[in-house]
Amino acid sequence: MIKYYNIDAEVVAFSTTRKGGNSEGNYSEFNINEYCGDDVDAVRKNRLLLSEELGIDVDRLIIPHQTHGIELRQIGNEFFTLPEQIRKMLIDGVDGILTSVPNVCIGVSTADCIPVLLYDTEHKAACAVHAGWRGTVARIVQKAVVEMRNAFHTEPSLLKACIGPGISLEHFEVGEDVYNAFCEAGFEMKEIAEKRDKWHIDLPLCNKIQLEQMGIGPEQIYDSGTCTYAHADEYFSARRLGTASGRIFTGIMLK
Repeated sequence: MIKYYNIDAEVVAFSTTRKGGNSEGNYSEFNINEYCGDDVDAVRKNRLLLSEELGIDVDRLIIPHQTHGIELRQIGNEFFTLPEQIRKMLIDGVDGILTSVPNVCIGVSTADCIPVLLYDTEHKAACAVHAGWRGTVARIVQKAVVEMRNAFHTEPSLLKACIGPGISLEHFEVGEDVYNAFCEAGFEMKEIAEKRDKWHIDLPLCNKIQLEQMGIGPEQIYDSGTCTYAHADEYFSARRLGTASGRIFTGIMLK
């Protein structure tokens, strides 16, 4: 059900897999995302399973409604005093979540896009980022580091990062429009792209480079190296299953 990452002893970091849940069809089995068309009751049961696994109340599982933008939201203790509809509104249109509150699981949903987790070892704060190709072009992981610096006085050199399962260069074939978007954004294309029948772009590497540019040492960045397209039996892949399918949840929780 869950693949854990050994980022630091002070956090629980993980990605969900497709195994061990209640969803069916292209959502099978373990989808906790309510925004992709899955059965509402199956999603509810799967969320309960995950919260039980993590040892927290389901209300402390923060799952934003993402829009491929670069908006981030900080979650503080006051968030949990608000009515449910207000809480949902605050995480609507959000592609990154940050917090310094213990026993709150923040995360992002993906199905080929790149999930990135950040942990500030000095100030005990965390961030989860959804970096699809649009977010990568807009440098959302770099914005996340800046947001953590503003919110928690984070020093980038003390951050630990995890790049979760996402589509690999081998399978991320793109058109000229996407290739040109990366060019225009100033990426070093010889480093991140290969021309085959069409262009292929290395999204995990793009995000790793951005993290290093912000001052995070390469030894502080863990890359799962898992391609969702190649392993669609274990992880959801929109390119393999279609958009009417489940989503991986990559999360981090401060102990």
